[in-house]
Amino acid sequence: MSSTNLNYPEIREAVAKLCSNFPGEYWRALDDTDTYPSEFVQALTDAGFLSVLIPEEYGGAGLPIGAGCAILEEIQRSGCNGGACHAQMYTMGTLLRHGTEEQKKKYLPGIAEGSLRLQAFGVTEPTSGTDTTRIRTMAVRDGDDYVINGQKVFISRTEHSDLMVLLTRTTPRDECKKPSDGMSVFLVDMREVLGNGLTINPIKTMLNHATTELFFDNMRVPAANMLGAEGKGFKCILDGMNAERILIASECIGDARFFVERASAYACEREVFGRPIGQNQGVQFPIARNYIETEAAALMVNNAAQLFDAGKPCGSEANMCKLVASEASWHAADTCLQTHGGFGYAQEYDIERKFRETRLYQTAPISTNLILSHVGIHELGMPKSF
Repeated sequence: MSSTNLNYPEIREAVAKLCSNFPGEYWRALDDTDTYPSEFVQALTDAGFLSVLIPEEYGGAGLPIGAGCAILEEIQRSGCNGGACHAQMYTMGTLLRHGTEEQKKKYLPGIAEGSLRLQAFGVTEPTSGTDTTRIRTMAVRDGDDYVINGQKVFISRTEHSDLMVLLTRTTPRDECKKPSDGMSVFLVDMREVLGNGLTINPIKTMLNHATTELFFDNMRVPAANMLGAEGKGFKCILDGMNAERILIASECIGDARFFVERASAYACEREVFGRPIGQNQGVQFPIARNYIETEAAALMVNNAAQLFDAGKPCGSEANMCKLVASEASWHAADTCLQTHGGFGYAQEYDIERKFRETRLYQTAPISTNLILSHVGIHELGMPKSF
């Protein structure tokens, strides 16, 4: 696939047009009340943008990941927030790659048409953090069900999702040959277990991200809802993480372009001491550097997307593009805020909101330090530090 194909101009134009119906006022009102952007998510769903990666045989568009990248980039570039629903794109990959044909036929068409929301990905726990092999949530077989007990934290959109991909242990870590063995994945229908083994508690954070903690108390899930083989769940979720990182990197590119465009426009129109502030190299050069950094990061995202769509190994490329894209967006955010001065802190300019939103991707879905560790070990052959 040539890099030109990753541009998808028609998709970008359509997404930008849709997003124009959801200006800054819409997002600021949601922020003020910690409200989920239901209308925005529904509009994306109705337009088919959230199902583009689902194969046509299950009701999706069957497009490459590059199309998903284009959609999410344009959402962010427009000033909207794809984090409200981006998991609807990639979380289904675990079901698509590791589910049985019966499971795929049961769930994917509903996910594609939007009648089922699969936006929750239950992995992180309070005591394990980024060390996924140390999760403690346990699933024990009991007849035709598994009984699940444990806790998850920083799980987004559970209150606005019907289904959740949940990673548990089915064998304790100390009984496994490898730490990554003994974990299993379930597709949980939260409509059936909410209040019946599942408790959801919202977590108030610095951004409106619908973040929650989950408690499982003898929650019963049918054995038929296991994705992949018992004890092999770690590989199942890893497969989906490459897509997640590439798509979120695209969001960061969109954020970075939002900030660069806002900063350069403001620098041209804002006058201090009788001249546009953009005429001053101290203002101009940082914005130019952000632009260069963003364009370089975009090439790395395109490269990772091409490898992913070709079915080639891309773990390092997915991680690296996420790192450089998230840093490009964060640097551009800082410059944009500084360029606007006091007005950057005013809500009506939307800079402070996007500033908070893009900072998240230094931490999630994988922290910058863990990416550096991955590259140091797997690309440079240095010893593992943990």
